Amino acid sequence: MSYLELKDLKKRYTHNGPLIVDNMNLSIEKGEFIVFLGPSGCGKTTTIRMISGLEEVSGGDILIDGESILQKKPKDRGVSMIFQSYAIWPHMTVFDNIAYPLKLQKIKKDEIRQRVQKAAEATGIEALLDRYPGQMSGGQRQRVAVSRAIVIKPKIFLMDEPLSNLDAKLRVTMRTELKSIHNKENSTTIFVTHDQAEAMSLADRIIVMYQGKIEQIGTPMEVYRNSATKFVASFIGTPPTNFFNVIIEKADDAYTAISSGLNFAIPRSLNDALKPYTGKEIVMGVRPEFIDVSLKMQKTEGYLCDTEIEFVEPQGSFSILIAHVGETETKIVTSEHMEIPVNTKVSLNVKDELVMFFDPDTGQRIR
Repeated sequence: MSYLELKDLKKRYTHNGPLIVDNMNLSIEKGEFIVFLGPSGCGKTTTIRMISGLEEVSGGDILIDGESILQKKPKDRGVSMIFQSYAIWPHMTVFDNIAYPLKLQKIKKDEIRQRVQKAAEATGIEALLDRYPGQMSGGQRQRVAVSRAIVIKPKIFLMDEPLSNLDAKLRVTMRTELKSIHNKENSTTIFVTHDQAEAMSLADRIIVMYQGKIEQIGTPMEVYRNSATKFVASFIGTPPTNFFNVIIEKADDAYTAISSGLNFAIPRSLNDALKPYTGKEIVMGVRPEFIDVSLKMQKTEGYLCDTEIEFVEPQGSFSILIAHVGETETKIVTSEHMEIPVNTKVSLNVKDELVMFFDPDTGQRIR
């Protein structure tokens, strides 16, 4: 039995309104760090608010340890939520902010002091317990919010974009801290974000959401290397996947993807999957980092086209090259040709059969 289960979960804000969360089914094991990833408005925050009890459920069920929690008040569900805005009280000291939920539970003062001290040590703010939030940095205030969540020893941590108010450098540091705390506490965590870097670095499994539905569930590398839909392929990865509208043609036992400026010999491993699409237009996707650049105009089995480099965007450890494949602007990530001159003629080759094909109507990966 899974630790947390969402069964046919639905959410509408009005009786006949659209489904914000559409028939969601999900099983989460104890100790997992799960990340809900998707664009704004896809239903990820609404989902964790239903788990916490801050939003009513329009349909379906939520179970923790096999028991439905829908009839329980938020304080009785055994979950702890960390908000984007920290939600700590400015008129209280750090100690009192962390202790507040324990006082609501009428726990004895000695136990409160011990648990607050332990939570503060876990987040590295034990020296700040007498300070007020106004005397602290954004990162320190976020640690207070995390400490307050830890102190009640919840069954599940729910985190709603908790790092979005921090600067870029501090966000990276806090990502490491949050994962470390998760491991120390052996907790079960659901983390909401629209930042794919956060998702990839934190998650045991990523739940990619779009328009209230789950598009894909998998490890960070599964959703990156084996994207289940065109949306996932476009949302995961920076720069995003290059997409080309191609016609599938067959000659003898070989299949070719053809479009303006592109003539790609499809790997034989994909023949059976693409056979039903012969003569039809589908979508071909290639990630920028899976394209090799040949200055000597060499053509491998993954030959894509000849083109000309139009722009170079240095990124420090790599560069993004921009060229056109037919009428499609195409981006290539390279650490080998980082200072290639603009207007250089090159051949582009896809690495190691790392190409994806998608049904144009459903957006589903063709395999």
